[in-house]
This record gives sequence, C-alpha cells and structure tokens, in this order.
Amino acid sequence: MAKLVFGMNQSLDGYVDHTAFAPGPILFRHFIEATQRQAGSVYGRQMYEIMRYWDDDHPEWDAERRAFAAAWRNQPKWVVSRSLKSVGPNASLVDGDLEGAILKLKAERDGEIEVAGPDLAQSLTELGLIDEYVIYLHPVVLGHGKPYFAGPRPPLRLVANDRIDENVIRLVYVPA
Repeated sequence: MAKLVFGMNQSLDGYVDHTAFAPGPILFRHFIEATQRQAGSVYGRQMYEIMRYWDDDHPEWDAERRAFAAAWRNQPKWVVSRSLKSVGPNASLVDGDLEGAILKLKAERDGEIEVAGPDLAQSLTELGLIDEYVIYLHPVVLGHGKPYFAGPRPPLRLVANDRIDENVIRLVYVPA
C-alpha cells in the first residue's frame, strides 16, 4: 500500500512560494533523488500547471535540472481538477470522487506518492488520507502568501528531523 506524503519548502512564518526562495544545490539534489524514488505525484490544478515547466527542455538548464526534469517526466502523475479537460504526458485526470480515487491509488501502488499543493493537501487532510507531512524549513520570512496548511493544522507528531544543507531543516510529521 502506498503512503501519501505532503512536502514543500516553507518559510519560517509558514508560507510556501516557489518564486520567493529556491532550493540550493544540495537540496535540489535531494529533490531529484526523492522524485526518482517516488511512486508518483498527486497534484492540484495550480501546482500541476506550475510543474508543467518541467515538461519542456530549456537550453539554459544544467545537468541537475535535466536530471530533475527526466525524473519528473518519468513518474506517473494524477491531477485533481474540475476545470481541466486534459493533462500532459504521463498524467491522468482525477475529476470525480477524490476520496475514492485516492483510496484506490493507495491500494494499487507501493511506495511514496507525493501530494503537491496546499489546497489539495488540505482536502486530503480533511479526508484523513495524508500519511506524512514534510516541511523543508528555510530561513526566510515572507510575511504573507499561501500557507503550507491551507486550513486548520491537524494534530501532528514529529517523527524525524535533519539538516539538508547549511540553511534548510527537514521536519517529518505524522498524524497524531
């Protein structure tokens, strides 16, 4: 049975914003290796549209970015959306019963399935379907934006923490 993991970069004050801060080389390598190991990813529409950037090669990319793109393209993706009519390569649209679709996905797969996007994570949290929350805590204060937890924080228990690079700490929580 697969495990659903919601993980994102987060500022010290609880916000996620891919345009405000980016992973350094060590953390980016960590994300490449994690993506290579994952059984797939479940995206909300907005996060999927952001990640579609990796569908096309860009001449300015270095070897690390090409490696991430290859890993991202190779993994199956499930996109939760009522508005999209189609999705890109190696992706399937989930537009009906979210709970049923995710329970089926968890039952049919093994390994970690990434949950991408705070709004989708909130819906899955409310359904009790997220098995692990991973926060990559960056020493940045944004003061506003999209919070990591889009709704009330569920009761959590810290199960692991480690330093990923000189400035980022990974915190791993499970539902309490």
